[in-house]
Amino acid sequence: MDLAKLTLMELRGALRKGQATAVDAVEAIRDAVEKRDDRVKGYIGADFEAALAEAHRADLNLPLGGIPVAIKDLINVNGQPCSCGSRMLAGTYRSPYDATVIRKLREAGAIPLGRTNMDEFAMGSSTENSGIQLTRNPWDLDRSPGGSSGGAAAVVAADTAIASLGSDTGGSIRQPASFCGVVGLKPTYGRVSRYGLVAFASSLDQIGPITKTVEDAALLLGAIAGVDPKDSTTLQAPVPDYVEGLKGDLKGMRVGLPKEYFIEGTSAGVRAAVDAGIRKLEELGAELVEVSLPHTDPAVAVYYILATAEASANLARFDGVRYGHRSEQGHDLGEHYRKSRSEGFGAEVKRRIILGTYVLSSGYHDQYYTRAQQVRTLIRRDFEEVFSKVDVIASPASPSTAFKLGELANDPLHMYLADVFTIAANLGGICGISVPCGFSEGMPVGMQLLGPALGEPAVLRAAHAFEKATDWHKRRPSLGSTCPIPQG
Repeated sequence: MDLAKLTLMELRGALRKGQATAVDAVEAIRDAVEKRDDRVKGYIGADFEAALAEAHRADLNLPLGGIPVAIKDLINVNGQPCSCGSRMLAGTYRSPYDATVIRKLREAGAIPLGRTNMDEFAMGSSTENSGIQLTRNPWDLDRSPGGSSGGAAAVVAADTAIASLGSDTGGSIRQPASFCGVVGLKPTYGRVSRYGLVAFASSLDQIGPITKTVEDAALLLGAIAGVDPKDSTTLQAPVPDYVEGLKGDLKGMRVGLPKEYFIEGTSAGVRAAVDAGIRKLEELGAELVEVSLPHTDPAVAVYYILATAEASANLARFDGVRYGHRSEQGHDLGEHYRKSRSEGFGAEVKRRIILGTYVLSSGYHDQYYTRAQQVRTLIRRDFEEVFSKVDVIASPASPSTAFKLGELANDPLHMYLADVFTIAANLGGICGISVPCGFSEGMPVGMQLLGPALGEPAVLRAAHAFEKATDWHKRRPSLGSTCPIPQG
């Protein structure tokens, strides 16, 4: 039995039945990383000795007892590096504390294991913006794993992780999950604490699970969700038993199909796979309802005004004085700041800081930032209106399958549009999931299911019912020991 290839629930069962130990599980992940991650490069690093020490103490009676979980490299784990995929922090910062989600994982018995690669400070849709290394899609090593949680999705798809935690600001869990053929869940804003998550855009960021099955995502969400006094934006709402809520069929469930999400520009293969997925939902008893989200069109523009404005403010702290990269050059304080930030940040981060500073500047604040906030309110109202009529919304997670590495590197606008179906959910603060629904030209396709705020039970139940009726989630890429490492 190859423990690394098991789902979270399967591994939990094996551990509880005495068929394996937590030490066996950590060693299986270490072996898998040694065999396969030299080609995928989903991990920036992993402290297996610390994980083995935790494994020896694991309480297998806890919900996640003895199960290793990979962590995106912008979530703080006490004593471990946290580079955010950036030269600004790489080799200079080691976390002095656990993020709330890490504390909750430990309380549930899980073992945080490994730091997964990402677009620098979560700014990107391909993980090509990492300042550390290039991560590849396990299904085709010449293609992107998506982003910004590309490493977190790639290691789950490659069976070098049982499950992982990522973060989603505009689609950064759902899009890479779609590209890599795994399950990615973005919780409702405030459902999971952001304390200990290095901020990109504070009103949009949300931590969530990337897993091999919907049931695994439900279990992991239940462990990390809940109110946190250290994060005032967490919701004062009880956490249901998400796994128990998976039971039941889809009879009577209303599934909305927004006409704005089925548009020209979506690849024919993606459209065919998602259409087949929607038909399967109907076969399972769901009622399909055509709906409209009229303010979808400006959502990308609104996102890139608000997200860059918040990034400009959040990243101001990285000045090379208190922590982070410090330039050896500079004759005065102003030049020292400029040198440290220009050397530490990559091109995409600089682009977004400049955009954000511009839209917040005197004379442009009302023209851009204030108007964007007003349109955001309209987007939120669109969702509220639609969810008064339907239980969930179905759509593609991305308009295409994984693109070739480098294909969009010099076309940031086209790259930004890769998140056209995911961004509005963050602006509206609602929940969503990407679940594998087919393939196009050999690459995975994800179907997105969106729910209202705190609508995770309905979203998870629909995704689970679909998963039980199909086998797309069981398919894994071939990454044999003889698989060549691409050059370049």
